[in-house]
Amino acid sequence: MEAWMYLERQGFVAPLPGQQGEWMFVTRRGKKVADDDDFENYKQIYLLASDSLDPVLLQKVKSDFARGDYDSAILKAYKEVEVRVRKKAGLSASDIGVNLMIAAFNPSGGVLTDSSAEAGEKQARMQLFAGAIGTYKNPSSHRDVALCDPKEAADIIHMANQLLRIVDKLP
Repeated sequence: MEAWMYLERQGFVAPLPGQQGEWMFVTRRGKKVADDDDFENYKQIYLLASDSLDPVLLQKVKSDFARGDYDSAILKAYKEVEVRVRKKAGLSASDIGVNLMIAAFNPSGGVLTDSSAEAGEKQARMQLFAGAIGTYKNPSSHRDVALCDPKEAADIIHMANQLLRIVDKLP
């Protein structure tokens, strides 16, 4: 029963139109993933759920992720974080990487610093953004990163997604 519910929830099977009872048919989506290669691809893509990703992020990273090019997907995700922070803070194109995050979220007057937050929270927000860029964007910017785990890659991209949500909520 669990397997059947999974098939329905994923849209692989659907009720047969015009039939009474519990008649079902295999959908186009179900037929597409019936092949082992397509199902493996589907499982990887499913890790990066489209309905929860920022639309710009989705457009920029989904195809790389689906191909298994995780370092490119991650680089593009964190580049979008960098671009959006720079734009929101009104900083120049020469402000990049970790230094951009420190300038934008500096507890002592950064444009994107939440002045109502506690001092430790201001510092933590700056460190969160700077640390994420330094950890995930910089390595892919400067060398090949051998990331083979789709779950880890999806988690890293979801973190970029959360950072974009934070930026988008800022005044």
